[in-house]
Amino acid sequence: MYLGELAPKNLRGALGVVPQLFITVGILAAQILGLRSLLANEEGWPILLGVTGIPAAVQLLLLPFFPESPRYLLIQKKDEAAAKNALRELRGWDDVDAETQEIWEEDRAEKAAGFISVLKLLRMRSLRWQVISIVVLMGGQQLSGVNAIYYYADQIYLSAGVRAQDVQYVTAGTGAVNMLMTICAVFVVELLGRRVLLLLGFSICFTACCVLTAALALQDTISWMPYVSIACIISYVIGHALGPSPIPALLITEIFLQSSRPAAYMVGGSVHWLSNFTVGLIFPFIQVGLGAYSFIIFAMICVLTTIYTFLVVPETKSKTFIEINEIFTKMNEVSEVHPEKEELKDFPPSTTGQ
Repeated sequence: MYLGELAPKNLRGALGVVPQLFITVGILAAQILGLRSLLANEEGWPILLGVTGIPAAVQLLLLPFFPESPRYLLIQKKDEAAAKNALRELRGWDDVDAETQEIWEEDRAEKAAGFISVLKLLRMRSLRWQVISIVVLMGGQQLSGVNAIYYYADQIYLSAGVRAQDVQYVTAGTGAVNMLMTICAVFVVELLGRRVLLLLGFSICFTACCVLTAALALQDTISWMPYVSIACIISYVIGHALGPSPIPALLITEIFLQSSRPAAYMVGGSVHWLSNFTVGLIFPFIQVGLGAYSFIIFAMICVLTTIYTFLVVPETKSKTFIEINEIFTKMNEVSEVHPEKEELKDFPPSTTGQ
């Protein structure tokens, strides 16, 4: 959220993907440091545990020197001078009047809505499709089976003939693929747009889950099927890293305005972790019950999320927050941002697609 509010329009997507990039860097670092030959042993595990505190300490020391969000200063604090100073510091040039005016327009569009709680957010008709979209995308991100893929990966590697002591290196290689494709997403998100990456990513995940199901079902009868399974895991990781992993959180920043953005992140985060917990809790039982066909469930979730994205989620690339809000205003069939103001009129029915 912080990076999304700081970023200029033309870099908002790339900077919005950067947090996910550093998550993948952290995962890869943990996989490498967690090798048995390094720190995953009796002598090294306290060091491995302590290393996790280093990034937190660096962040704690540096955050006080970071500028406050110009949108927060102008919309919440009504301090135009401080907002302009923050913009000058961030942009590196003095003429920030145009961007300041854009923030003022966002403030006027919200009509001083004030604090919006989670319950209020869920009741607001003017934010209906935004909330539904975030719930679908954040839920789809986790329920599409990314954690199940990693859970199942070691078993697939072993079935393909990888020695038990070498599985950890193959797993680290998968983490490297995840990081490299997230780097790719940073550079293409402003070129291809958010919708394309979501559609492409979920489509790749759907295909990978379907082929993986067939490969697992046939691996005892066709000798080379375990290698197909490995290819499916790598393909799934590529697809998820391109769109489903980084884009939903970026969209929370883009499709909500300043007053509703914190509550939207609370909703999105809750859906994310609840979905994550659900998959971790029930997948072992699904695996016992369905065996090789476990991933059909995830394939269906991928295709349903793809259909929703195609029909509902608009492209936000190169648009201001106000322009994005106007798109959703028409989708929600209201004429203002806040229906509780009792000054709204219905628009004629409109489609929710592009």
